[in-house]
Amino acid sequence: MLDSRLVHIIRKEFIQIFRDKRLIGAVVLAPLIQLIVFGYVATLDLRNINTAVYDRDQSNLSREFVSSFQNSTYFRIVDRSKSIADEKKMIDSGRAQVAINIPPDYSKNIVSGKQAQVQFILDGTNSNSAGIALAYINGVVFENVTKILNERLKGASGAINVIDARVRVFHNQEMKSVNYMVPGILAVLLTILTALLTAVSIVKEKEYGTMEQLIVSPIRPWELMAGKMAPYIILGFIDVLLVIFVSVFWFRVPILGNLYLLLILCAVYIIASLGLGLLMSTVSNTMQQTVLTMIFVMLPMILLSGFIFPIANMPAVIQAFTYIIPLRYFLNIVRGIFLKGIGIQYLWIDILMLFVLGTSIFYFAVRRFRKKLG
Repeated sequence: MLDSRLVHIIRKEFIQIFRDKRLIGAVVLAPLIQLIVFGYVATLDLRNINTAVYDRDQSNLSREFVSSFQNSTYFRIVDRSKSIADEKKMIDSGRAQVAINIPPDYSKNIVSGKQAQVQFILDGTNSNSAGIALAYINGVVFENVTKILNERLKGASGAINVIDARVRVFHNQEMKSVNYMVPGILAVLLTILTALLTAVSIVKEKEYGTMEQLIVSPIRPWELMAGKMAPYIILGFIDVLLVIFVSVFWFRVPILGNLYLLLILCAVYIIASLGLGLLMSTVSNTMQQTVLTMIFVMLPMILLSGFIFPIANMPAVIQAFTYIIPLRYFLNIVRGIFLKGIGIQYLWIDILMLFVLGTSIFYFAVRRFRKKLG
């Protein structure tokens, strides 16, 4: 049987939660709205890249070359420039991310068997998008080169032997970045939601002056902590179920692994996030301080976890720091179960590190919180 005092504290927390209609919206609706918005926005795929064309050749071959870009679905011709200066204006103004400059001797050089040069100008402001656009350009150009070679060598005996590259993609065969990003968004939302709600719940008691009443009451410290955190464990798990439901049935992200293993590890991570929120509450006395502390802690954690930027590309010193971030391991777990369908035999290191870091954070948070109560 649960201690009656603990039951009353949990009941009190639920009453406070349900009295605050905005909090219910933040707990239930906000994660779903954020997941849907971020799921569409946070994508690395590029489509319909605005492209300006300056075709000085105006031949059938040059028009076919431009059409090959337009037909690829990666590029959208938005301007037929009259000069290089016009192309530069399009790039500078942001109305085009790519400019194609075809010289007047393009078709002549191709027909005569000479090398034909084409200039591509990319907006490198966003280096990641520019790199993806460059890969698309190389792919379309390679297709044009292959087409020209096939036409030129048509009918020739013993024609050129080229490499027949047959690529098979494991995990996320459609190579949709939404399948990679949505499980990561689940982890990030769970981190922010559970940690923030726990911290705010405790700091609110300090601001309203009711924490002192709880301290002088017969309630033991562990009962106060457990009573404060139990409702948010339940709410966090409800959010996990809702987000997984939207991920699978709205975004069509498959769960190839064991759903029960995913839910168990989500519960472990919820405990770690609640410990982080408890720790933040011990260094904050007002809501404003809590929010600022949240930003100070969460922003580096998300950026260094591998959610957006690959950890392997970070400096060695920063890579070493990422080993103490629980979100790093939880992201590997979530994406591994969602996309690869792997289990404990491959994830045991991440699971072990998540458990060690989560329990350590929770232990230090509890000790500091007990000290504050004393």
